[in-house]
Amino acid sequence: MHRKSTEAVKGRGAVSNPTGRFESSGIEPHDDGWGTIDEDEAPFRTTVTPLRVKEIITTNDSPDIGFDQSINPYNGCEHGCVYCFARPSHEYHGLSSGLDFETKIFAKPDAPEVLRRTLAKASYKCRPIAMGTNTDPYQPIERRMGIMRGILEVLCEARHPVGIVTKSDLVLRDLDILTEMSKRNLVRVALSVTTLDEDVARVMEPRAARPAKRLEAIRRLAAAGIPTGVMAAPMIPAINDKEMEAILEAAAERGATSGGYILVRLPYQLKAVFEDWLRTNFPDRADRVLSLIRQTRGGKLYDADWRVRQIGEGPYAHLLGKRFEVIAARLGLNARNYHMDATHFRHPRRDVRQAALFDV
Repeated sequence: MHRKSTEAVKGRGAVSNPTGRFESSGIEPHDDGWGTIDEDEAPFRTTVTPLRVKEIITTNDSPDIGFDQSINPYNGCEHGCVYCFARPSHEYHGLSSGLDFETKIFAKPDAPEVLRRTLAKASYKCRPIAMGTNTDPYQPIERRMGIMRGILEVLCEARHPVGIVTKSDLVLRDLDILTEMSKRNLVRVALSVTTLDEDVARVMEPRAARPAKRLEAIRRLAAAGIPTGVMAAPMIPAINDKEMEAILEAAAERGATSGGYILVRLPYQLKAVFEDWLRTNFPDRADRVLSLIRQTRGGKLYDADWRVRQIGEGPYAHLLGKRFEVIAARLGLNARNYHMDATHFRHPRRDVRQAALFDV
């Protein structure tokens, strides 16, 4: 279903569903004279499709990213964050980066088993794994699927370091595993807090945990001795950028010891999805938002150059960076450079069922 609309969809972030860039044809609404174009469209319900994978660890060599290994238990994300730079990845499934991304989810139920086999190989070299860097491992369907918990159980057994970024307080469900891993300096967790305004959050990221719940998760994680940070990301000009200092202060008050920010990124079809959303929900300032973004991207809405894609360039981007430096220094964020310890790694047993026979 390819939807183009100027009306918000209840409980969803995107308001449109543009054709993916790999598709040879698209569908546009057309009034045939019978008035059907004005009829209510079928609701966008969440569907979950199992995705069998042979490999679960993805590698990258991007110089602006602080990790080279990552795991994504899910493709697509039910949180519905309209600004999510991962949206265009859904087009590899022949789907849209708009409403499809947040309603047609692909889950990898065998991810823990595949991970176990990978880590058990004698050739495997332990390096920290990042999670939550593409789609959120703690999105709503994780409550019943438990794929993320299964992955953490394998990593804990193998004493393998992992860094997690999430918008969900569901991370607290796994506090027992995370606490155990933190004893060997094997885990870091960061909560992404985009705004403290619940009304703005409801529009930008409709199915993510409320800002107050994310701050409470920071407090409880930090209280448990788990190194915890905050990502004020993404910063969107004239939407939530004014909140940067308040977000970092609120997180630091609750025990966050590290922080970061990213300027909104709009690759590929995400530009159209974001602009449709912007003109629907913030028509009074849409042109100004887009103008400010272009000022940070050399006149375009996105620049993929790794040197500027996360922070932008130009006066506005420079000011945003200086603001972050000042507030982070005042709060003592990033004062200590944490390095997760990979020296405790041990190859896990290949077949946990067979291992159980010998553990009796």
